[in-house]
Amino acid sequence: MRKPNLPQKTCARCGRPFSWRKKWERCWDEVRFCSQRCRRGGAAAS
Repeated sequence: MRKPNLPQKTCARCGRPFSWRKKWERCWDEVRFCSQRCRRGGAAAS
């Protein structure tokens, strides 16, 4: 896959779009946050 063709989602915490990563290959359907910071709740929703 090329970068422009990767699937994207919107972060449930900050609302920013993020792209598929190789480490999320097996659990892409379960990924909701763009980073560990958002997962912990450190980034406030805008």
